Amino acid sequence: MRKTTRRLLASLTGVLAGGLLAAALPAQTAQASSWMDRCPSGYFCGFTGTAGDGSMFKTNKSMATLGTWDNKIRSFTNKSSEIACLYSDANYSLNGPDSTYWSQGPGGAGSYSSSLDRKISSVKMVRTERECTGRAYPWWYADPATKAAGFGDLDGNRRPDLLVRDLVGRLWFLPGDVLSTDGAGRLVGSGWNAMTAMTRHGDFTGDGREDLVARDRDGRLWLYPGNGAGAFGARKNIGTGGWNGMSVLTAAGDLSGDGKADLVARDTAGKLWLYPGRGNGTLGARKLVGGGWQVMNRLVGSGDLNGDGKADLVARDTAGKLWLYPGRNNGTLGARALVGGGWQDMQHLLAVGSYDGGSTNDLLAVTNERYAGGQPGRLLGYRGTGTAPTVLKGAEMIDSGWWKLNGVY
Repeated sequence: MRKTTRRLLASLTGVLAGGLLAAALPAQTAQASSWMDRCPSGYFCGFTGTAGDGSMFKTNKSMATLGTWDNKIRSFTNKSSEIACLYSDANYSLNGPDSTYWSQGPGGAGSYSSSLDRKISSVKMVRTERECTGRAYPWWYADPATKAAGFGDLDGNRRPDLLVRDLVGRLWFLPGDVLSTDGAGRLVGSGWNAMTAMTRHGDFTGDGREDLVARDRDGRLWLYPGNGAGAFGARKNIGTGGWNGMSVLTAAGDLSGDGKADLVARDTAGKLWLYPGRGNGTLGARKLVGGGWQVMNRLVGSGDLNGDGKADLVARDTAGKLWLYPGRNNGTLGARALVGGGWQDMQHLLAVGSYDGGSTNDLLAVTNERYAGGQPGRLLGYRGTGTAPTVLKGAEMIDSGWWKLNGVY
């Protein structure tokens, strides 16, 4: 269980609401300019005075102990490109009865708070705020499925795996077999914020391995072939341009019934299109599925949810209702059925087969700030029943650490 902590992204204009920290002391313009000028670019600086005056401490790297500067810093500024995590204990520890931390974002604004005054004993420089209290990625575990779902498993052990993109664009592989990896994820690569859409479900290349599809800012579509070990080979361009005309993209599994993974996309006019996979890393001529889909803001290729052996599609409308569109194995969809309401409280929806070791496909969701009166970052699991009309059981919380991510896949 994560220790409750306090976070600060402070500036001279104020501090976090809720009374955790005292209001920042006003600083004269000359004083603010002074401490900004004193601290060199690329550094976090602390001062013995309350307004950037007095002696100055500076660092551009993490420091587990501050030596003679322990509990001496009264005001500070961060002119680095990273987040400075400021701890009340040495060694970035949060294990003491009164341990706490604050995070100071980059940008150079000078800050003072009585709650921080002479209470800083270690400083950690990180890329994302998550790393102040742990890893850059959340915890994930899945039981081995009784049979391969045909999607969700990136490393071939019948456990569904996840991909998460952090706020600075790093893509992380989270293996379902957390017990053998000590919960450790693996960095796939950086620069993924260049992608405006990402999706995965099934094998597009015909080699039996799960692949990833992504669209860049220029509207080009890229296929990243899975290597069967939680990483990807050299990307291949499968759409030279024009994909920015699609507001929603999702890898949908085999909707056409030919045993090959397909892609579904909704254009800005609300038309839903099926792009049939050819099993060789390319897409065939698109086929119109239907119109009126502009009321849907999430699409998920769920696999077979109703137990008829055919891949289905799940969609959430703007009112927060979740709908099941049963597949017919010919590239068309049957009459929709309501799964339930209240799904507007979910930031991410994803399907990765069975996470509980069963033979039915399940659904996962990550909550947003509207959930339960303000509880974002909860990973919820919805076990599949494998039968209609109730295709999903009620929510169960898997983990509460899925906050401040830029995508879950």
